[in-house]
Amino acid sequence: MSTTKTAARRAQDSTAFRVVARIGYVVLGIVHIVIGVIAISIALGSGGEADQGGAMEQIRSTPAGVALLWAIAVGLVGLAVWQIAEAATESDPDTKKKWAHRIKFAGTALAYLAIALTAAVYALGGSSDSSESSQTFSAQLMSTPGGVILVGLVGVIVFAIGAAFVVRGATRAFTKHLDLPSGAARKGIVGFGVLGYIAKGIAVAVTGILFVVAAFTHDPEKAGGMDAAIHTLAGLPFGPLILWVVGGGVVLYGLFCFARARFARM
Repeated sequence: MSTTKTAARRAQDSTAFRVVARIGYVVLGIVHIVIGVIAISIALGSGGEADQGGAMEQIRSTPAGVALLWAIAVGLVGLAVWQIAEAATESDPDTKKKWAHRIKFAGTALAYLAIALTAAVYALGGSSDSSESSQTFSAQLMSTPGGVILVGLVGVIVFAIGAAFVVRGATRAFTKHLDLPSGAARKGIVGFGVLGYIAKGIAVAVTGILFVVAAFTHDPEKAGGMDAAIHTLAGLPFGPLILWVVGGGVVLYGLFCFARARFARM
C-alpha cells in the first residue's frame, strides 16, 4: 500500500477525525436549512440571498454567529479531508468505476472546501456575492479564446451535477452509504433524502442552465449562482409555489444531513 493510502487509512481510523467529519454533516445541514428558509421567504415576497453567502450572513447575525461560522468552517474542512481520504483509498476492481468514484469524492471535497472558505470569510467580517462572482468568472472566461464554449461547458457540467442529485434522490442511491435503522425512522430519513436531493438538484440544474444561457447570448450577466437560480424560479409561472417546494425540499435536505451525521458509514 502506498504512503498516501496508508496515511488516508490512518486518518479514517481516527475516532477524533470521524467525529469532526460527522460534525461536518451537521453544519452542512444548518447551511442548507438556512438557504431553504431564505428561498421560502423570497416566495413570500421578502428579500434575501438564497445561497451560501446569504446563509452565512444570516448565521453571522445570530447570537454566537461568528463562533458557529468557525464551527462550520472547521467541520466542512474535516468533511472535505474525509472525502479526499475516500478518494485515496478507493479500491473498486473496475478501473473506470474506481476513477469515477475518485473524481466524485474529489469534487465533493472541493465543494465542501468552498463552503468552508465562505464561512471563514464571513467569520472574519467579510462578505461575498455568488451571482457577481459567477458573472465575473463568466466574463473572464468569455474573454479567452473559445471562452463562450467553455462557459457553455461549465453550464452543462453544473446541470449534469444537478441532474445527478435528482437521480440520486429518485433512485434512493444515497441509502447505500448509510446504516439506517428500521421502521418509521428509516422511512422518514429516506423520505427527507429523496425530497431533499431532488430539490437541491433542481436548484443546481437551474444554475447550470443560467451559464448555458450566458454562453448562447454572449452575456456574462446572465450567469449566476444559487441565488440567481432561486430568483429565476421565482419569476416562472407559479414561481412562489415552485419556491415553496424547492425551498422546503432544501430544508429537508438539511434535516437529512443531520441524520447522515449519525448514520453515515465511516
